[in-house]
Amino acid sequence: MRLYSHPAYPHDPATSVNVTAVRDGDGLKLRYLLRGTIPNIAIPIPTEPGRADELWKHTCFEVFVRPPEGEAYCEFNFSPSGQWAAYRFRARRSGMANIGETPAPIASLSVGSEAVTLDVSLDLSALPELPPGTHWRVALTTIVEQADGTKSYWSLAHPQGNPDFHHADNFALTLPAEPT
Repeated sequence: MRLYSHPAYPHDPATSVNVTAVRDGDGLKLRYLLRGTIPNIAIPIPTEPGRADELWKHTCFEVFVRPPEGEAYCEFNFSPSGQWAAYRFRARRSGMANIGETPAPIASLSVGSEAVTLDVSLDLSALPELPPGTHWRVALTTIVEQADGTKSYWSLAHPQGNPDFHHADNFALTLPAEPT
């Protein structure tokens, strides 16, 4: 699926962001493909994988997942550095808490002069927000930081106004439950 840059923010040197999202039982497999003049994009330096906050302040790939009903949702952030974050929300931008019961994502990164590819596999089976056998509503998003610090915001859809990845309009993808 193609993500679109928010029109109020310049996106040079990024030219496109595409994401493949596949439901895998109670898990999710994601492939982010960022194309552009990669040397002009600030790619966080690889470090020891682990949890970290505020990854969205730099180039970061994200996914938001919610059940078909209610306002609760989960947010996952993946930095090219190998760091990641997992949060739950009771409603839009409220009741935020770290998710502790989910195993670390399995991720692999490839960086070239024209593309960055990040493959991520998430096990979501322990999350009460995402009961088995239900479809999921998903928001796929990316933040791209240029070498000069300018950021662009990419999503399947953008609500009116400033970029807001937590807005209900961003949950534009439905992933059906796998048949049992």
